[in-house]
Amino acid sequence: MQVTVAHLDGVRFSIQSRTHAIVCDQPAENGGRDAGMTPPELLLASLGSCAAFYAVQYLKTRHLAEHGVEVSVSAEKLLQPARLGSFRIHVACPVALSGAQTEGLMHSVRHCLVHNTLLAPPAIEIELAAPEPAAAHR
Repeated sequence: MQVTVAHLDGVRFSIQSRTHAIVCDQPAENGGRDAGMTPPELLLASLGSCAAFYAVQYLKTRHLAEHGVEVSVSAEKLLQPARLGSFRIHVACPVALSGAQTEGLMHSVRHCLVHNTLLAPPAIEIELAAPEPAAAHR
């Protein structure tokens, strides 16, 4: 998997993956135009959409429901270092479930790739590519 992020202007960026693009921006109070979600909001969106995918797949394969699942994700903004913490995923199921089905749905949502990535954070390597400085004029 890979995404490419390109600076558009100010604090606005274009994010490309395969044939898809989204815009990331900051609210006006952070110097942006509020033209897109912020990076932390994109992280919450990624976690929520992954959880929703697994919930829908569980319900669909058991012929319980194909539509109507809604997921909301919240997190606290923490400091030193700046980060998100205390994530809360709320899954609203459109149908009544038995105890076993509730456990099954919860088990399925816990298999979300993004959820599991956050539980066991990967190593993150940062590379910098920059042009060589111009030779000094003599």
